[in-house]
Parts: sequence; C-alpha cells; structure tokens
Amino acid sequence: MKSHRKYLWFNTPERVGFINITGEVEEELHLSGIQEGLCLVNAMHITASVFINDDEPGLHSDYRRWLEELAPHDPTMYRHNLTGEDNGDAHHKRQIMGREVVVAITDGQLDMGPWEQIFYGEFDGRRRKRVMVKIIGE
Repeated sequence: MKSHRKYLWFNTPERVGFINITGEVEEELHLSGIQEGLCLVNAMHITASVFINDDEPGLHSDYRRWLEELAPHDPTMYRHNLTGEDNGDAHHKRQIMGREVVVAITDGQLDMGPWEQIFYGEFDGRRRKRVMVKIIGE
C-alpha cells in the first residue's frame, strides 16, 4: 500500500469564507499515483472545516446566514471568549460543518457524485491555516 500526504495552506481575507479545493485535492491524487484507495481531507484547525457539497453561490450564502443564526458572532455570548478570544462562534460553526471528508478513489479518480465538490470552510479567518490531504491505497 502507498501513502501520500500534502498540506494545503489558506489565509482567507474575511472572517467567514468557503473555498473550493477539489482541484488541489485532485492534483495531489494525480501526484500520488494511487489508483484505488481512500482520500482523507481534514482541517487542521478547530475553527475551520472541510465538507462536500454543491459549488453554488446561493447555497454558500444560505450557509453563512444559517450558521450565523445557529452560532452568532457575539463576543459576549460565549464562555470560551472569557479566555481573551472572540471566536467561540467559530468553534461551534466548525462543529456543525464537520472536520473532514473521506472520498473513495476508483481508477485514479475521486469517486464523487456529479455535483459534489470539496470545500474548505473558514469561520475565524485572516490568518494562515492548513488542511491535510492524506491518500492511501494502491
């Protein structure tokens, strides 16, 4: 069995943002040479997420609104912020959207549905953060 690992780095200019990283993950799969296996993509920060969904701007706008309703950015609302942080909401948003995705690899391709794309979700941006792509198989 072979293994390939790569860190992708992001620094979003806004506090909250979604970046389609499907192309970068596909490039790492190509570089790995793996034809059959699994691809793990996970955020390495507790205020960021990786998820799979449609690359449609209305959906992303809906996510922003929905997440803000569920976990508003209100520095006075979260006990976590008593530590001097102001990102209690970002931790909750990450918990909702998830840490990672695992995608099957078949014939050297990510085996996803027709509209599925892989996204990096940022909830406490304006600083450098990383995502790990780990590919295993043969």
